[in-house]
Amino acid sequence: MELTLATGIMVAVTGSIFTMVNPTQGAFRVQPEVADMQQRLRVGVDMLHKDLVMAGAGTYSGAAVGALSNFFAPVLPYRTGLVNSDPAAGVYYRPDAISMTYVPNTASQTTISSPMPNTSAEIKVNALPGCPSNDPLCGFKTGQSILIFDTSGASDTFTITNVQSNALHLQHKGQQLSKAYGTDTFIAQAETHTYYHNSTTAQLFHYDGASSDLPLVDNVVGLTFRYFGTQQPPTAPKPAIGTANCLYDIGGNTLLPTLPGGDGSLVELTQTLLTDGPWCGTTNQFDADLYRIRKIRVDLRVQVGAEDLRGTDPLFFRRPGRASEGTRMVPDFELSFEVTPRNMNLMR
Repeated sequence: MELTLATGIMVAVTGSIFTMVNPTQGAFRVQPEVADMQQRLRVGVDMLHKDLVMAGAGTYSGAAVGALSNFFAPVLPYRTGLVNSDPAAGVYYRPDAISMTYVPNTASQTTISSPMPNTSAEIKVNALPGCPSNDPLCGFKTGQSILIFDTSGASDTFTITNVQSNALHLQHKGQQLSKAYGTDTFIAQAETHTYYHNSTTAQLFHYDGASSDLPLVDNVVGLTFRYFGTQQPPTAPKPAIGTANCLYDIGGNTLLPTLPGGDGSLVELTQTLLTDGPWCGTTNQFDADLYRIRKIRVDLRVQVGAEDLRGTDPLFFRRPGRASEGTRMVPDFELSFEVTPRNMNLMR
């Protein structure tokens, strides 16, 4: 009898101990995963924020000083580039993708010295003040990504494949140029960055517009970009009277309406507004309302990698798992942040 009672007491105490230890084991399993999710979220936010802040930065020497938004739309709500370009498939808006262009800190910013046909693979440049001394190519080198643009809203990006004497041999990101560019068209080294969500692999990807298309963050289950812009029609680029573009008619009258009021001085630019025209550019077309963009909101959501740490409630788990105990569940993390690209707000 005494042995039976002692055994029962021992079993009860042991069971209580294991009951107390089990949540602790769950915490030891969960906490490293939580830290990993926070780190992945931090990496994604840092990468996106860094390039969004720089979006639209233009040349700072020569005749085209100022933001790129004075010439063309530097932020596009879709993937662009040499491979799998969305416009090539007729797609001009994706809530989970963004492309942006800016001129980095570089001496390579000048104008072309001779006309460039739209099928040209060679270009010559002027050695203007600001270019490196004794360098007829103004610092351009093999492998650089460069941008050519003018006041008509046309722009094209290239990769320099070869440099000979005073001529650059170029690889164009597309079948041909948007137009035949004339003498003194602006040219500069540039960076193009595309971020998009691959829902199949649950990853945040970065694409440089050429050949580098790599995942940045794993277990990303949500990525959304929202755009906010001015109510008033954009004022640049404005052609001379007698010449029309996507913003103005030949009489200098604006073609875009004033938008209804929104939050403060900015209104949300919806998918409908950004895909209804008028269209700017020729080969590389974009909606004229993209000139309005002044602020971008990003919603980024990540999940825990282990399926046995995800529950079944769709409110907390975008991709449900098989966890049943609350102490062993790690809900998705979601972070929203807004960026006002400084270069696209210079005219405000």
